[in-house]
Amino acid sequence: MLVSVLSAVAVVTFVIAALLTNIFERRQEARNPYLKLVEVTEDTTDPEVWGMNFPSQYDGYKRTVDTVRTRFGGSDAMPEQKLERDPWLKRMFAGYAFSLDYRDRRGHAYMLYDQEKTERVTKKTQPGACLHCHSSIMPAYRHVGNGDVQKGFELVCAMPYRKAHDLLDEKGKKLIEHPVSCVDCHDPQTMQLRVTRPAFMNAMKELKAKEGVKDYDVNRDATRQEMRSFSCAQCHVEYYFKGENKIVTYPWANGLKMEEIEKYYDDAGWTDYKHGETGAPILKAQHPEFELWSQGIHARSGVSCADCHMPYKREGAVKVSDHHVRSPLLNINRACQQCHHYSESEIHSRVDTIQQRTQDLTQRSARALTDMMDAVNSARKAGATDDQLKAALQFHRKAQWRLDFIAAENSMGFHAPQESARILGEAIDFARQGQIEAQRLGK
Repeated sequence: MLVSVLSAVAVVTFVIAALLTNIFERRQEARNPYLKLVEVTEDTTDPEVWGMNFPSQYDGYKRTVDTVRTRFGGSDAMPEQKLERDPWLKRMFAGYAFSLDYRDRRGHAYMLYDQEKTERVTKKTQPGACLHCHSSIMPAYRHVGNGDVQKGFELVCAMPYRKAHDLLDEKGKKLIEHPVSCVDCHDPQTMQLRVTRPAFMNAMKELKAKEGVKDYDVNRDATRQEMRSFSCAQCHVEYYFKGENKIVTYPWANGLKMEEIEKYYDDAGWTDYKHGETGAPILKAQHPEFELWSQGIHARSGVSCADCHMPYKREGAVKVSDHHVRSPLLNINRACQQCHHYSESEIHSRVDTIQQRTQDLTQRSARALTDMMDAVNSARKAGATDDQLKAALQFHRKAQWRLDFIAAENSMGFHAPQESARILGEAIDFARQGQIEAQRLGK
């Protein structure tokens, strides 16, 4: 019995000692989350260099080239041509570059390459403003502006795309070589999240001024949790190129809601293009993920973009944000089940239902829009003038803006389901009103 007791005590002692040793090792590991092997600066745009210090994050970043799909999104090589999948898009964008080439989204690693290859750039003249969100562009802004980022931003926006793309520094080195990279969201000295894009800083200052906050500086005043969304929202937004110098501008002076942005454009007298069939003054939505997310339950609950698209993972004693930016549906356990304690199949089913309903409403809106365009074309053939069709063409503008606002937003309605349904409902309503007006003139 004595031997048994002593053996048991020895085993317990060994287990406790092993546990304490493991705890000590993990604590030591957590004190040094990364080993600094190379120096990174504001001009280090190559993510591979950062990867020497942050191999786990870089491994995730590299995986954004993966070919993965959900039912309503993902990445392909080459990405699917939306114009072939949904022929109504070609009619909707008649007279605009998107009628030439409009493909599905892909991972961040492709964002510069895909822009370089799209026919919207190769067949149409575009400004340097396009590079604002598709490249690691801050060194170019500093170089062109002689250290003044805002000045450099404005000068590069006004350049032709190819000239801006091929800018060289004083040593003959290309200033723009990589898509958005580590330095665009992290301070190279402290690794803290930050915003670098001038257009976002300017828009947030204007938006906060409307809310009564004077001299808002996003990098100074935003909380860390807010920065986990703002660093993404630098680019995942609605924008336009303002004035002759094509300054990238986010239209948030009235607020982030769809109709507040529409009012901004109406007050500014802005039109992206004249529709190739009807002649209506059209607004082209870009990719308003941040604006739609802002109207949803996740934003209201304080859930950030990174919480779902870059959820934390554990590597030893270190908690790491997963830089394999992707759909939460491909990572339900860490992206969703931290808050939603349901089975993966239940969560997937709920999301799929929301997205399918949004898709169905989108297709109904598209049918209403094309019916309205047919009615306008018939009215013109019957002799209706532009002045007589003015009301119908305004309905076209309003209907297409709403349809495009949801169709161009990449969550298929999930970021704010009820808001998406409301907007698409209005799209159908305005399209049918425009159709009735044009049919009356046709008779």
